[in-house]
Amino acid sequence: MPSKMIGKKIAVLGCGAIGGSVSADLTEAGLDVTVIDQWPEQVEKVRTDGIVVTMTDRVVDIKLNALHIHELSEQVPVFDLAFIIVKSYDTRWMAALIEPYLKDDAVVVGLQNGMNNDTIAGIVGRERTLGAVVELSAQIFDPGVLQRDTTRDGTWFAVGEFDGSITPRLLEVQKVMQNFAKVDISEKIEHAKWTKLIANCMTMGPFGLLGLTNWEAKELPGMIDICVGLGRESMAIGEALGYEMQPLFGMAPEEFTGASDEQLIKTMQTLMQHVGGNGTTAPIHDYTKGRKSEMDLITGHVCRGGEEHGIRTPYNNAVAELDRQINEGETPMGPENFEKLQELIHRAHNQ
Repeated sequence: MPSKMIGKKIAVLGCGAIGGSVSADLTEAGLDVTVIDQWPEQVEKVRTDGIVVTMTDRVVDIKLNALHIHELSEQVPVFDLAFIIVKSYDTRWMAALIEPYLKDDAVVVGLQNGMNNDTIAGIVGRERTLGAVVELSAQIFDPGVLQRDTTRDGTWFAVGEFDGSITPRLLEVQKVMQNFAKVDISEKIEHAKWTKLIANCMTMGPFGLLGLTNWEAKELPGMIDICVGLGRESMAIGEALGYEMQPLFGMAPEEFTGASDEQLIKTMQTLMQHVGGNGTTAPIHDYTKGRKSEMDLITGHVCRGGEEHGIRTPYNNAVAELDRQINEGETPMGPENFEKLQELIHRAHNQ
C-alpha cells in the first residue's frame, strides 16, 4: 500500500550534515521535500548542482528543492510534516519560522540532540509534535559535499508520542523516516532522549574538547573513568527529573540490564560502534568552523539540573567550562585540554 505521505509536503529545516543526509534520502524516495536553510551557499549549491552524499555502500547525487529562509514568505508553502534538524540553540526561532506554514493537523519532529521537545511544542503546539532520538553520523565542510559515516541500514532513530500511544500518524512518520534509517517506536520517548543525552555527555562533551577521533580520545589513560563520571552525574540528574534509562541504538531490553555503570558503558560503546572509531564528534566540527557548539544545551543542561536539584556535577561542570573557553576563544581545541579537564575535575573534588 503506498504511503499516505505521497503527495503531501514535507519540510526539512536545516541542510547541514544530518539535514542534508535526510533530505537526499527522502527526495530520492520520491517524496515532496522542501529544504530550508540559513547557509546561502549550501542552498544555491544543492538546488543548482545537487548534493552528493557519500556512504560506505552507496553515493546519492541528487538535486534538492531548497529555499533560503526569506523565500518562505515569497512562496508561502503549506506543510504536512516538518523535520527540525538544526543546532539546539536554533530550535526556538526555527520552530517559529515554520509555524505559519504548517497545516492545522501537521506534525513536527525535532531530529536533534538535546531536550528540545518542550521548546518546539511551546511554539507549534504539543498536539502537533512528536519526539525522536537521533543517531546518524555525518560531516560537511563544503557546500553540496557530504560524508555520511553511517549507512541507511546502520543508522538508528526512534520516534514516539509523548503519551506513549501508538497512533496512525506516528506509524506514518515512522514509514517516512525509514527511508533514511532503521526506526523504532518508543513508548517512553522523553526517557529515551535523556538516555541519548547521557551518552552525548559521555562522548561529545569530553571528546569534542580534544580534536581527536573517537577511538583516539577513548584510549587516553583515564578517559573511560571520566566518561563514567559524566554518565553517573547525568543519570542522577535524569532520575531527579523522573527519567528512566532506555535501551537505544536497537539494543534489546535484555541487553540493557546490570549495574548503572555497566549500562552507561554499554550505551556509550554501542553509540561509538554506530558512529565509527575514525569519526569525530559534532563539537569538533563546530569549533573547526568557528561556530558555537551546542554543548551548553547538553552538558550545560545537566549542570543546570544539578544546581536546581542540589546535585553536584563536577565532571560535567569541567566539560562545560572548557567548552565555554573554546567557544569564546580563550582556549584552543586540542589534546592538551585533556590535562586541563583532569585538573578541573580534581580541583572540584578537593573543594
